[in-house]
Amino acid sequence: MEDGREQQQQQQQHGRGSGRVAVVGGHEIEVEVAAAAGASSTGQGQHGDLDGSVQGPTWKRFLAHVGPGFLISIAYLDPSNLQADLLAGSSHRYSLLWVVLFGFIFVLIVQSLAANLGIITGRHLAELCMGEYPKYVKYCLWLLAELGVIAATIPGVLGTALAYNMLLHIPFWAGVLACGACTVLFLGLQGYGARKMEFTIAVLMLVMATCFFIELSKVNPPAGDVIEGLFIPRPKGDYSTSDTVAMFGSLVVPHNLFLHSSLVLTRKMPYTPKGRKDASTFFLLENALALFIALLVNVAIVSIPGTICADNLSVANTNTCSSLTLSSTSVLLKSIMGKSSSTVYGLALLASGQSCAVATSYSGQYIMQGFSGMRKCIIYLLAPCFTLLPSLIICSIGGALRVHRLINIAGIILSFVLPFVLIPLIKFSSSSTNIGPYKNSTFVSSLLSLVLPFILEMNIH
Repeated sequence: MEDGREQQQQQQQHGRGSGRVAVVGGHEIEVEVAAAAGASSTGQGQHGDLDGSVQGPTWKRFLAHVGPGFLISIAYLDPSNLQADLLAGSSHRYSLLWVVLFGFIFVLIVQSLAANLGIITGRHLAELCMGEYPKYVKYCLWLLAELGVIAATIPGVLGTALAYNMLLHIPFWAGVLACGACTVLFLGLQGYGARKMEFTIAVLMLVMATCFFIELSKVNPPAGDVIEGLFIPRPKGDYSTSDTVAMFGSLVVPHNLFLHSSLVLTRKMPYTPKGRKDASTFFLLENALALFIALLVNVAIVSIPGTICADNLSVANTNTCSSLTLSSTSVLLKSIMGKSSSTVYGLALLASGQSCAVATSYSGQYIMQGFSGMRKCIIYLLAPCFTLLPSLIICSIGGALRVHRLINIAGIILSFVLPFVLIPLIKFSSSSTNIGPYKNSTFVSSLLSLVLPFILEMNIH
């Protein structure tokens, strides 16, 4: 009799909780759903319709879901994207802006799948991989995911160290150490809640956007050419195909899929059809808003060198434009637009690199927690040792002279890891067993089936 009461209390606790389970598997999912249903019927009997708990002004309910999209979007403003955009602008002016637009549309679709997966199942992508795949497959996925986090962290550390060198003239290795120390401090904010972390990254994103919009106002690119490049695909010039692949490849990053499916679980939502539908809609709108801001910043980044390098320049500046990098951009801006422009660029690079290092390290914690099942207090201490520390060591050894090469190598690794993360995401989000009636539409499944071979082909080349 007492055992029956204890089981009933546990079921009620599951019904009032976030809907997540500690041990993954089909049996636990059924218990969770039953508990949620029981709690729903109980709530209806005592307090009326459970959907009433989510009623209120729409703008307040939307604001409660704001945050994850901005933390996700910083990955599309990291130093690797910055380098690809600068090179595309200096070599092709505005003719590759359409790649940015269509790339962000694809990113919105994929990130929405990851968010919906967390909303519907109550578990993030790493937990689902751990529960659904055989032993050797899931540990291989874990290894690849950790490798992807390290590769995504390297550009952030490199960009931050370069920015410290530009702004404060400190040695590169000291900038690497400063980046590591600041990243650990920022990660400590999660002890006060996920929203504090999201707000911090949003502020850094705002700083970066402000800096590049200031630079854009100084160069004043022709609006007609920018709009034409954004909507009309007209690749031209040498290496346009390889630069197109580089720009698209730098947009979709594997760790973001794990992170987005995890961040949506930090919000309280009723596990009812209406609650899930509302949460999916709000997260979609919030993600679209954040990605739109990131799109505008990327357009500004491409347009700045696209305008500067089209003018009649000196021989030295023309040579700089022909092979533009993160460090040479500062020299170019200082030579043409003055020291203030170089300083503004350094601030933007600092915000880009530091926010990237924080976001990737943060995603590494969720990946390790999902695949290992260890307690959060242990994850907080252990995860940076497997993600941030190797990145710091690699960047310190590589030095300032190998920044461009290290970022390219990191991009190759991310392109290799991406299909191994996309395939489980597509599998889970298209399965009636995992998410029931909320599975992908035929259009989305067909689109992903068409794009995935392109990504695999991109990895081969």
